[in-house]
Amino acid sequence: MNLPRQPADLRIDAPWIVPVEPAGVLTGHALIVDAGRILAILPAAEADAAYAPRETVALPAHALIPGLVNAHTHSAMTLMRGIADDVPLKAWLEQHIWPREGRFVSPEFVYDGTLLASAEMLRGGVTCCHDMYFYPDAAARAYDDAGIRALVGMPVLDFPTPYAADADAYLALGLAARDAYKHAPRLAFALAPHAPYTVGDPTWAKIVMYARQLDLSIATHVAETADEVASQRAATGETPLARLDRLGATGPGFIAIHVVHVDAADIAALSAQGCHVVHCPTSNLKLASGIAPVPALLAAGVNVALGTDGAASNNRLDLFEEMRLASLVAKVGSGDAAAVPAATALAMATINGARALGMDGVTGSLAPGKAADLVAVDFSGVATQPVFDPVSHLVFAAGRDCVTDVWVGGVRMVERRQLTSVDEAALLARTRAWQRKLAAFPD
Repeated sequence: MNLPRQPADLRIDAPWIVPVEPAGVLTGHALIVDAGRILAILPAAEADAAYAPRETVALPAHALIPGLVNAHTHSAMTLMRGIADDVPLKAWLEQHIWPREGRFVSPEFVYDGTLLASAEMLRGGVTCCHDMYFYPDAAARAYDDAGIRALVGMPVLDFPTPYAADADAYLALGLAARDAYKHAPRLAFALAPHAPYTVGDPTWAKIVMYARQLDLSIATHVAETADEVASQRAATGETPLARLDRLGATGPGFIAIHVVHVDAADIAALSAQGCHVVHCPTSNLKLASGIAPVPALLAAGVNVALGTDGAASNNRLDLFEEMRLASLVAKVGSGDAAAVPAATALAMATINGARALGMDGVTGSLAPGKAADLVAVDFSGVATQPVFDPVSHLVFAAGRDCVTDVWVGGVRMVERRQLTSVDEAALLARTRAWQRKLAAFPD
């Protein structure tokens, strides 16, 4: 006796479905979505018999993968893309970025820049990000409007900006933003002190207290440059990471961003404390910060994710580029061609990122019960044929231009390479207005 087929919202058929966890590629399968979540992944013939979807999407030459996770960016800085290239980090910040931020950063700047970043990321297959910038309430509104998933950082500094006068004000404003968006289903919040060298011990003590009391992650830039580490050693006799460990900041909710200049003791502490690292290879290369010891971190059992950093220091919010670079830089840095293979790079851009952001129960891999955060990558073009290994192709051959369709929580945010949630023409008009203002500011 044939049983009635179960209704579902969506069925997607693709020749290659890449769950990421467990590793491997499923062929001849269909993915079933209902109520925004993955209901099943099963052979196509079994799907025919078991489910009656309201919509079926056929992707005849695509790999279907989890949405990519950009585990570190400064989204609003997309409005400053390319404004000061080929400049060392210290001069880049002090002479070009901070003066413009002091003049122009506002809720309107952050909303428009974050919406621009969200549009770019969605078009490139990024369905989730971690952001660190001023006016997190404006950023949260932009993410909510765009339909992207985000961990919104609540910035903390020990010096005044147009956003806040002191550390207490930063914390109060950030927590108010968190309260305002606590019911937004795709948003979460984290404490985001800028760096050890911009936040003193008394403020770190407050940050640790709030993190423990409110169960919040702490994300911070750390050990990005050799000068940073040398200055910290000269001042305290310890590395930046050792200082943060002493202050109680490290632990399973600690997200260390960059982590380029660390020693064996630092790596051991990151591992022992269950911390996460976000590797930003393009930004580190472009600012000549160095090559992070990713193979050593992975060997120590540290969860390593990928981030783009902001478009002012990277120029692209492109996780396909970060995957490729992460693998290539690890190989040349370690002298080992087997370092960070394609499957590891893909995991760094998906499940490892979700794990770092505390969202691995929701996104980062394709599994029943998880949110239907999905990306379709077209392999039909001459640059991606023939296909022997889809995972290798995703890292070494394909690019974000191969992304055709994107779903976040089962909602199609990109359809046949067109955004569905953002008015692109209106956004570009606002972007051009900001460009005129920023370009007129003297360096």
